[in-house]
Amino acid sequence: MTIAAPPSSALADTVLERLTTVYPTAAHPYRAAEMTAYMKGIAPYLGIRSPERRALSRTVLSGTPRPDQRDCRAIALRCWALPEREYHYFAVDYLRRHAQRCGSDFLPVARHLITTTSWWDTVDHLAAHVVGPLVAADEGLTSDMDEWIADDDLWVARTALLHQLRFKDATDTDRLFAYCLRQSGHSDFFIRKAIGWCLREYGKTDPGAVRAFVAESGSRLSPLSVREALKNL
Repeated sequence: MTIAAPPSSALADTVLERLTTVYPTAAHPYRAAEMTAYMKGIAPYLGIRSPERRALSRTVLSGTPRPDQRDCRAIALRCWALPEREYHYFAVDYLRRHAQRCGSDFLPVARHLITTTSWWDTVDHLAAHVVGPLVAADEGLTSDMDEWIADDDLWVARTALLHQLRFKDATDTDRLFAYCLRQSGHSDFFIRKAIGWCLREYGKTDPGAVRAFVAESGSRLSPLSVREALKNL
């Protein structure tokens, strides 16, 4: 699905003007090169460390009103159109904070962010803190997750695996285990790691269920997935 251009938003105008003024003042070229190399060159960096970046973000957002979904969409898409990764992090943090302001029709925007300049540093937060809350608020979106788990884009499939990370007792256990088995033969590290991670996280809620699942299905899972799933059990 093609995402249209960001909608007009006075709040987005204010936030982006402040953001693109404030963030560059803290740019550090040497750190930027280190960060870009560490993240495998997925995007250029300004070189702002997380604690400083979050402090700058508070300055950017000082006095701004709560957004609606249109504002969230505009801010996220406009940040993602900027090259430096710190702007993407700002968008992720903003969406995490205001996920409850977004409805079911925000899911295509989340998918766009997941599939654009994709790497674990943004995808995992979007999965657990944006897509997860959207699905929790609208059970109808589980059908979308059933499609995502079979998607050829590994980051979309990883999102489907991880979207229930924070569900705890509300976890759809049958769906969780089915998703793990659906991707158990995947050769990519990020999928195998995600299988182990979502099982390990659910193991904090129902360790017996995870142990039983691994005992029954462990031969179909990669050694990495099994090791991660049982790490704390």
